[in-house]
Amino acid sequence: MQTDIEIAQASDIEPIMKIAENAGLQAHEIEPYGYDKAKIKLDPTVTRKSDLGKLILVTSINPTPAGEGKSTVTVGLADALSLAGKKTMIALREPSLGPVMGMKGGATGGGYAQVVPMADINLHFTGDFHALTSAHDTLAAILDNSLHQGNPLNIDPRRILWKRVLDINDRALRHVTVGLGGPTSGVPREDGFDITVASELMAILTLSTDLMDLKARVERIVVGYTYDKAPVTVKDLGVAGAITVLLKDAIKPNLVQTLAHTPAIIHGGPFANIAQGTNSVLATKTALQLADYAVTEAGFGADLGGEKFLDVKVPILGKTPDTIVIVATIRALKHHGGVLLSELNHENIAALKTGLENLGQHLTAMGRYGVPVVVAINRFTADTEAELQEIQNYVHLFGFEAYTTEVWAKGGAGAEELAAAVIEKADQESDFTPLYEPNDEAVDKLNNIAQTIYGAAKIELSAKASKQLAEFKQHGWDKLPIIMAKTQYSLSDDAKQLGAPKDFIIHVREFVPKLGAGFLVAMTGSVLTMPGLPKHPAAFDIDIDENGVITGLF
Repeated sequence: MQTDIEIAQASDIEPIMKIAENAGLQAHEIEPYGYDKAKIKLDPTVTRKSDLGKLILVTSINPTPAGEGKSTVTVGLADALSLAGKKTMIALREPSLGPVMGMKGGATGGGYAQVVPMADINLHFTGDFHALTSAHDTLAAILDNSLHQGNPLNIDPRRILWKRVLDINDRALRHVTVGLGGPTSGVPREDGFDITVASELMAILTLSTDLMDLKARVERIVVGYTYDKAPVTVKDLGVAGAITVLLKDAIKPNLVQTLAHTPAIIHGGPFANIAQGTNSVLATKTALQLADYAVTEAGFGADLGGEKFLDVKVPILGKTPDTIVIVATIRALKHHGGVLLSELNHENIAALKTGLENLGQHLTAMGRYGVPVVVAINRFTADTEAELQEIQNYVHLFGFEAYTTEVWAKGGAGAEELAAAVIEKADQESDFTPLYEPNDEAVDKLNNIAQTIYGAAKIELSAKASKQLAEFKQHGWDKLPIIMAKTQYSLSDDAKQLGAPKDFIIHVREFVPKLGAGFLVAMTGSVLTMPGLPKHPAAFDIDIDENGVITGLF
């Protein structure tokens, strides 16, 4: 059996200019990056159609090591919609090198439901993440230089929020000391690194509506506090223009294609467990303006990426989903039901029933938004008819339908029934209702997310978190949207609690204000903003030969 990269390497990739033309883009709107990828210019003189296409949001149950295949189903569904005669585009996130070289892998789908060039997308692509890293660390250098040059802004080195970033998992950099080496080497202070996708600049890039909106958001970033506890912003430092210059190309969406030549926009890549987990507003908006159906996905499960897409991105995008697709696998549901990874290929209806409660919570959570919901069962070869029927029966209890897909092996042809259902559902009337109102108190927003989306009993704030909220209220930040930073593996804040735990508490240890992005990040449990590498990183298996052929990249 061919691996994903072998399938991708053997594929027939069309010139990117042909893909652009088929998508409705003209030559002057495109900046080619070689033969098979390009950037879409942000040209204010270009008029797009005002009647936006249908928006299909793909999300999933809580991820497990058994695999869910959310991106694979997203790509397969888009190809199936194309086969059905619908003009379709995909909007996905860019992969981070952290998971690619670590444990999770890439984010280009798999089998015959992939976006290509797979290796390029999963590695350096068009350089967006490098630009973000450079911009972020330039700001960090400017900040430390201000301290060194007499500290004119009276910044308290103990209250600096702006860490440095690197786009690779490196636990050794979580806590560092900078400025060592004497008076010529800066002011000694404690610092640390986040992974690039956790940078506020990544969140800003993906939520900005144009270049000047990005610049205005950069100005609002709070980098720390003075000795008098007054916030210090990038505007105070006077470098918003320089930071924006470094991001002038990164803000442009990237155009590629699927194996079936469906146009795909891949842009931005914030993680959903520590940020908002969605591709850029510009990417999704462009797809909606060019196509009849825009298929997009949000990171990790519906409790993270799904909720954030609906409550944080939708108000900026100005378009609500017409259908929500929740992806699940029998393997993952059995794992949620307590089955060991080594036993997942054996039929186990009892464990499946237990694990289905995880899907049930996501159905309840997504169903409350008033948008049609369908379930996509990403089928594996070991799945039995009895297990498939069990899922369908369970989903019926919630008033929804489940459709079996085989897109890894068959591409778009493996999702024809799902595509037909999505077309039907997307034409139905919906009554989108956000989870909370903008003026709700922060604690009410937190409880609403925890109770409605996760099924928790309540949230519990640490003393530090409570004090922070009181301070935020003085600054007028207390009504901002909430981004929950939480483990992706569980509905709770404990990664070991699989399935659908009951009567649990979400523990908020602290908040991180992100004024440029326009939200407050609630750090829960022990979630980290700089991951570490596993004992056997994926990097061990990646190689290249004398002809430049890459192996081991999934």
